[in-house]
Amino acid sequence: MWFKAQAQITTPEGINYLGTHNTLPAETTWVQLALLGQAEAFRAGGSAPGVEGLDRLYPGGPFDPLNLGSDPEALAELKVKEIKNGRLAQVAVLGFFVQGITTGESPLKNLDDHLANPSVNNIFKYTAGWA
Repeated sequence: MWFKAQAQITTPEGINYLGTHNTLPAETTWVQLALLGQAEAFRAGGSAPGVEGLDRLYPGGPFDPLNLGSDPEALAELKVKEIKNGRLAQVAVLGFFVQGITTGESPLKNLDDHLANPSVNNIFKYTAGWA
């Protein structure tokens, strides 16, 4: 199941990515985690190689390559948008997990089923007492 994929990270076969036969080796995940961890360590420490005085809470400097945060008012607005975007993403992922646990199928399979027959394949199919 797609929501149990994290357990495959430590297997020798790696992750079977999106149902293809090309596997993503577990080493790729560990390298990605190490690189992201290093970037977060630089941000949390307030300095990166060649850059001093980074904001510990928000990206900037080398973490803002498009220089979107040069205007203080725009930066304040972008901070709020980032928080709202992150919260919306968390709610969406929670919905995917609940849907996967409830139906036992992937979100794409559920979408295909719903589009094929919307009057039958909907939330009421899995809700107790709404048959």
